[in-house]
Amino acid sequence: MTRRGSLVRTQYRAPSDVISPCDSVLSSPLHEAPPAPEELAALLRLLDDETPEVRARVAGRLALCGGGDLSEFLATHPRGLSDSEREVLVVLLRPARRAALEHEWLAPSGGAAALREDWEAFEALLRVISDFLHDGVSLRQPLSDALDLLAEEADEAGVGSANDLRAFLFEEGRLVGNEAGYEDPRNSDLAWAIAEGRSNPLGLALIFQLVARRLELVVEAVNFPGHFLCRIYEDGYPIIVDCFDRGRLHLQASLLEDPEIGRAERNVLRQSADPGTVLLRLFNNLVAALEGEGRRDDARLVRKLRGTLK
Repeated sequence: MTRRGSLVRTQYRAPSDVISPCDSVLSSPLHEAPPAPEELAALLRLLDDETPEVRARVAGRLALCGGGDLSEFLATHPRGLSDSEREVLVVLLRPARRAALEHEWLAPSGGAAALREDWEAFEALLRVISDFLHDGVSLRQPLSDALDLLAEEADEAGVGSANDLRAFLFEEGRLVGNEAGYEDPRNSDLAWAIAEGRSNPLGLALIFQLVARRLELVVEAVNFPGHFLCRIYEDGYPIIVDCFDRGRLHLQASLLEDPEIGRAERNVLRQSADPGTVLLRLFNNLVAALEGEGRRDDARLVRKLRGTLK
């Protein structure tokens, strides 16, 4: 379901002994079409060239790569990238990913409130956010495919209840809390979280919910301040799940009697958060995380899109 940017073939003269890759890439006129595979190969050979003119030209051409995703091209590219080249490429692809996110973002009419029961639209928005946060270099499954596969694995393992799924995902260690990278923007990239097996409380809870829905199980979101939680039911009793703490269980009734929990927090514990509310919280987390990494252009765009949900 995820749309990937395509590489449009344009006429290109391969580098030769007479024309170096640098001369060929820099002297060619600026085209609107994305670079062809042959030109991409030449651009990649220039990633370690820090000359301002070369770096600007490479950045300009890579910005035209549809969606800012070269992972499939790189998987078949005979020349591997060094760690430093990879880091440069990730940064240079960000403008294309910002353009793709802005182009593909379909704000629901009526804002976040319109997502109350529209899980298909909710997942579609999470998917474009995931594509935006992808580094554009690593080969991986699209979000919906990753969720489908996780649900299939759970079904094959005999998961028959929300509590079974909790144990399958968290107690058995398939997904863990990203304690070392709690503020990492990639925690909001659910495809990355599934592939790496870690995320923050909100990311883990979202995966729990989205997989549960595929298995027709009930898992509710609890928008608890400072630490996102989930709710399941066992024998009719509501039980709070802390996905970040290996799926630890807490009787909701016991938490409501805890003197350290204030009235406002108790009210939140009794309620379920709808997809729109959850999406706004994810955007708040993401803006803060991007700003924390100094990615101001990315944070500015996410803040702009967050405004379409209000």
